[in-house]
Amino acid sequence: MKNKIVVITGASSGIGKALAFEFANRGAKIVLAARNSVKLKQIEADIRNMQMDVLSVTTDVSKEIDCENLMQKAVQHFGGIDILINNAGISMRALFADLELSVIKELMDVNFWGTVYCTKFALPYITKAKGSVVGVISIAGYIGLPARTGYSASKYAIRGFLDTLRVENLKTGVHVLVAAPGFTASNVRNVALTADGSAQGETPRDESKMMSAEECAHLIANAVKKRKRELIMTFVEGKFTVWLKKWFPSLLEKLTYQHMAKEPNSPLK
Repeated sequence: MKNKIVVITGASSGIGKALAFEFANRGAKIVLAARNSVKLKQIEADIRNMQMDVLSVTTDVSKEIDCENLMQKAVQHFGGIDILINNAGISMRALFADLELSVIKELMDVNFWGTVYCTKFALPYITKAKGSVVGVISIAGYIGLPARTGYSASKYAIRGFLDTLRVENLKTGVHVLVAAPGFTASNVRNVALTADGSAQGETPRDESKMMSAEECAHLIANAVKKRKRELIMTFVEGKFTVWLKKWFPSLLEKLTYQHMAKEPNSPLK
């Protein structure tokens, strides 16, 4: 990864922040993107203290013009783009029957359209470099998680988009990776949207028992290096769940409902 130019969205916290340090430690040049400019500047300073090249660009990936600006700034500063990691995303928790439709639109704008916009404007440079496009989705992109209709829909959509992009680029040298963490310790659940669009505030899960963001970032970086097409992390909540989905879908639905209903204050009965 030495001297590779890596653009990371959602880089101000969680998996995105961990990815920034992971790739910096491997010698890459880092472009940080997120809405929180204060956190971005702190991470930028920390990476610069590692004697690594870094640029931060305040970006709202739900806005097409912001995504175009991000790639332009990256190219102006570093001269190209080798790897794009579409990591920015938000979650939700509410039954669809109770949900305001604006919540699903916001999730699709950030999670799906953010991936589409960033990929569109980065692709010419990645194609020239025969580089990588990465989408960080979730196990929710393989199974329908109850009380997360908008989240699952957005992650399924990203997977479909990137799987198709991979086929289109079979002869261009562009590598496409879909990375699906299991439940990972991050702030995504704290800022998850509720039925009316307000932030959940507190995570309903024990974060200490989850995969760390740093471990997740390490696995993603290895998968990029090996140019893998798919990375499903964790066994029970990841690989085994996808296997059950293929062979015993009805059983998986029952198990998933029971599992999610155990969350504190779950909207499931």
